[in-house]
Amino acid sequence: MDEFSVRVIVADDHPVTGHGVAQGLSRMPTINVVAVVSDADALIDRLDTTPCDVLTLDYVMPAAGQYGDGQALIAFLMRRYPQLRIVTVTMLSSPPVFRALQQLGVHCIASKADSISHIVTAVHAAYANGSYLSPTIASLLAQADSGPGSALSKRETEIVRLFREGYKVTEIAEKLHRSKKTISAQKLAAMRKLGITRDADLIKYADSLEPLESGELPASH
Repeated sequence: MDEFSVRVIVADDHPVTGHGVAQGLSRMPTINVVAVVSDADALIDRLDTTPCDVLTLDYVMPAAGQYGDGQALIAFLMRRYPQLRIVTVTMLSSPPVFRALQQLGVHCIASKADSISHIVTAVHAAYANGSYLSPTIASLLAQADSGPGSALSKRETEIVRLFREGYKVTEIAEKLHRSKKTISAQKLAAMRKLGITRDADLIKYADSLEPLESGELPASH
């Protein structure tokens, strides 16, 4: 093994994807994959016992367990392991999520739609405390920055929040004194802006934006 070696843990809830990423990273003489895990509980166990420089973390992990996933899990990891560098790997196409990750301190984000070489580059950048966005992520952010109305409006944000709390479209319409057609249109507009196509993913996105109190463990989703 070369004198310079980055110790990496790969976390992905799809074993085929996780081991595929691990195999691609292991081809590099500068990277040593020390573990592959498929849920947050196993990840924490590994991080507590195995030295690791960089974590490649699937943004959406199984919701079981006390640590959650998404931004809640990342915020917890950054508090518990302040020296750990994180590369977020995702199939999401949501600029607001990417911006939120950057605000958390994750500056290396790779899309699963891009080749494994970009995850390799992201790992090296993270190890050097740098920044890297794979082509798909960079393109989505550039489009969002240049496109009018890319951010959610206050009304769309409110609808997403109420939807997460369990209200149906009809109930939201009554609560906000709007027609069901209007609420449905605003909900669909919010989903388009977030790059989300399923209601379950919209709820998961809203969950990930819930603020954490200082020192609080993320709740399970």
